[in-house]
Order: sequence, then C-alpha cells, then structure tokens
Amino acid sequence: MVTTPENTPTAAPQAGDQNQGGYRGQGGGGYRGGQGGGQGGNFRGGGGNRGPRREERSVPTDAEGNEISEKVVFINRCAKVVKGGRRFSFSALVVSGNKQGRVGLGFGKANEVADAIKKASEIAKKALKPMNIVDGTIPHEICAEFGGGKVLLKPASPGTGIIAGGGVRAVCEAVGIRNVLAKSMGSSNHANVVKATLKALSQLRTRDQILSGRGKKKKEKAI
Repeated sequence: MVTTPENTPTAAPQAGDQNQGGYRGQGGGGYRGGQGGGQGGNFRGGGGNRGPRREERSVPTDAEGNEISEKVVFINRCAKVVKGGRRFSFSALVVSGNKQGRVGLGFGKANEVADAIKKASEIAKKALKPMNIVDGTIPHEICAEFGGGKVLLKPASPGTGIIAGGGVRAVCEAVGIRNVLAKSMGSSNHANVVKATLKALSQLRTRDQILSGRGKKKKEKAI
C-alpha cells in the first residue's frame, strides 16, 4: 500500500509537550491557572486572581482608647426536645477588660455558638467598671461570696504571677492584675465564681480612700 500525505498517520500530542493544555503541561494553563502560568500547570496554575483580600477586624477599644481583651469563660449547650427531635441552643459567659483597671461580664444566648459569644461580648463591653489595682496587684486581702461561689484573693509580690484558675484567672487577666494569690472555696459554678471575683474586686479600697473616709491625710515621708 502506497502511503500518501493524506493518509499518513500523525503522532498524537503528548501530555508534556510545550504549549499544550493538560494538567501538567509546560507553559499551559492548569485547572485553575491564570494567564501565562509558567512551568507545571498541575491543578493550580500560576498567576490567577484570587479575589479581594479579607478585611482585617478592628480591635475593640474603650472610651479612653485602650484595647479591650475578651476571654470566653464557659459555653453551655441546652437541648430542647420537640416532636421532630432535639433543638440545641448555646449560652456563653465572656469577661472583657482593658487591663488598665476596668473589667466587665457578659452573658449571651443564641442558636449558634458564634452568635452567643458575640452577644456576650457586646454586653461585657458595655458593663466595664473600674477596680482599684495597685502596682499590678490588689491593695489588701479580700473575700467575697455570690450565691454558692466564694473567692479569696490575696496580694502577692512582683514575679509571683496569677496563682488562680478558671473564671478567677480570666477576671484577673482582664482587669490587669499581674500578681495575686486566689482560692475558690465554694461552688464550681462558673457564673457564680466570676461574679464573686468581681464582687471582691469592687470592695477593694486603696490606702488613700480609707484615710479620706476617716478624715485623715496621708503622712508624707521626710526626706
């Protein structure tokens, strides 16, 4: 049989040839390739437009411009039994503070965890209250109760750190205390422990406040 140019078989294009498409071609567009994707198209080619960048979340601040830190203390799940099954809802306990002597507590409920935390954070930021902090610790020993929760706080020397856990530690970090000794002696309920800690901090008085209440003045040290 005489072969002619018309019936001459042509070689099939190989997957690795230049300027060919394919998943792994050189100089070809890939599965998601942009324009002119260099060597190796594979599943992700070069130079594609990935869309606009995500906007950075603004850091919450108080009225004085101090950054507010948030700490999720506890998340509780509640199940409601209905005819079609169970419906779940969530509640979040959040402590917020500016680490400069102001702290607040928030409690939020929603059908999703993120929404519950968001509600609690908004409530906590609106409930910031000033506390008396002296040199990174508390001015004196204090004990307070709220419901079944009972908390004991003692001042500590620099370098001690926050010797506490759970809700007590979250409150101390948010308010700006760096050195303290704490003990929870009552119920382990997170809400009552946090509220007992806030009650104890609100009852703190500095030396000047006590002297002014007695009608006395602070004695100045002789040089």
